[in-house]
Amino acid sequence: MTRLLLVRHGETEWNARRRLQGQSDIPLSAEGRRQVEALATIVRMHRPDHAVCSDLTRARATTEMLGYPQARVDARWREADLGAWTGRAIAELVAEDGLQYLAWREGRLTPPAGESWDALCGRVTEALRSLLVAGSCQLVVTHGGPIRAVCAVLLGFPPRRLLPVAPASVTIIDVRDGEARLRAFNLTPAANGEEPLD
Repeated sequence: MTRLLLVRHGETEWNARRRLQGQSDIPLSAEGRRQVEALATIVRMHRPDHAVCSDLTRARATTEMLGYPQARVDARWREADLGAWTGRAIAELVAEDGLQYLAWREGRLTPPAGESWDALCGRVTEALRSLLVAGSCQLVVTHGGPIRAVCAVLLGFPPRRLLPVAPASVTIIDVRDGEARLRAFNLTPAANGEEPLD
């Protein structure tokens, strides 16, 4: 069996302001660092054998704070490229055309000059291949889009069936003999009842 620990990076200022980051290299906020410190106990409990992370600063900092400074960096675990929507406030996009925003969240629309849902799933599938090693626990520190893509690729969950992934959360998937099972989704150290931020 392979256990995948999929961690979303801690919160950034753009997360807090509900601005779409995409591949912008935004660092963790003070709150994001606090969130990661709280999450570290859950991650260490699973004793990952290997760690890999996105090349973006917020993911690398999260990985280091979790205690894996030597993690392999793999750009395929970057967030989706949101093209012209990068840096846009969610409220603005919804006000302009709420149906378009919803269609993007459901994987049915690509932002102008952005990366499609299918392309994101394709690169995540490639990145997963080297991680499915029997008898291992793999830590992947990444972003909300790639975590939802893994859930689609391994579990068959379309994006419309998944909530946004919370900052500094872990999603756990076990893979045995080609069959994947979801053990936890969006697990954080303390559920606070707040809606996860995009």
